[in-house]
Amino acid sequence: MIEKLQTLPAGESCSQARILGVGTALPPYALGQAQARELARGLFRDLPQVNRLIGVFENTGIAKRYLARPPEWYTHEHSFPEKNRAWFEAALELSLNASRKALLAAGRTPQDVAGVVFVSTTGIATPSPEAYLAQELGIPPSAIRLPLWGLGCAGGAAGLARSADLARLHPGRVILLVAVELCSLTFIPGDRSKSNVVASSLFADGAAAVVLGAEGVADDPAASSTRFPSVLGGFTRLLPKSYEIMGWDLHPQGLQVRFAQSIPTLVQQQLPALVVQGLEEHGLFPEEIDLHVLHPGGAKVLAAYQEALGSSPESLAAAWEVLREYGNMSSPTVLFVLERLMRGPRKAGEMGLLLALGPGFALEGVLLRW
Repeated sequence: MIEKLQTLPAGESCSQARILGVGTALPPYALGQAQARELARGLFRDLPQVNRLIGVFENTGIAKRYLARPPEWYTHEHSFPEKNRAWFEAALELSLNASRKALLAAGRTPQDVAGVVFVSTTGIATPSPEAYLAQELGIPPSAIRLPLWGLGCAGGAAGLARSADLARLHPGRVILLVAVELCSLTFIPGDRSKSNVVASSLFADGAAAVVLGAEGVADDPAASSTRFPSVLGGFTRLLPKSYEIMGWDLHPQGLQVRFAQSIPTLVQQQLPALVVQGLEEHGLFPEEIDLHVLHPGGAKVLAAYQEALGSSPESLAAAWEVLREYGNMSSPTVLFVLERLMRGPRKAGEMGLLLALGPGFALEGVLLRW
């Protein structure tokens, strides 16, 4: 399969997409994990065995996170409409910042954009935010808009695959992918569930944008650099009847987090077979993958990835670094890891597999080649 992809006839040079640039953005309020732990201790002080439960903050691998609102904001109850307005405002600002960085890195202008794929699961709006984003940036009004909602942590990977599909259809133009989540704004102080305690130890806010174009386009600034990988394709694996593992429940105060303790065990038990099946679709085997671009869902999940996949030290280091510095930002997090792995030149022909897990319960994979 690799040889076929490398020896396409000239007339088929746009059958693959290439990443041209990545940009990231963070909200203004940094919160150290020790400060977050003490904040949670006060919020959950009436819980039985609160000190034992709060101990989860010390085992996440996170040193710092970024929030859309100052820490004291989260100590008060807020209505769903209020939180959703805050989500929209912060999502638009972060999306604009990340998109401008990605376009600059790609050497492209908003007028080059043929479509916008917008990923977010932590708020709702109609029109969806990419309608505002496109007009603020000056993207042509004819651009395709594809909002993706409900994919949670898997959204960055799924969005990258869908954006690559669109890029192949628009040679000479580019596709802008934006993944933005304001996980902190879904926090419900009155929720005394263990899931809420664990979520408050992990989740954070941030945005990432990726510019993709069809390979073979003239004046492609990425064409001569091994920093920028091609996207060979993607795959999805949905575990049957696994809806309760991860998701939202609707609460009078908004979106209430739901996820199971069994996620690391599921990764260990299910992931190897799912990856084999996904790679088979592309004529590849696990041993042909040089680099894993992993969504760092948490310390236990990363440890489960390592056990299930035998990921390289470099693959794991990038994921651990992003988790430590930013926490789990849901969908954009894996794109932060990708940006980190793209900072230096890579070996030509190196194969990468970008992976993220999310509600469904589902695995999203994207094949990359440098």
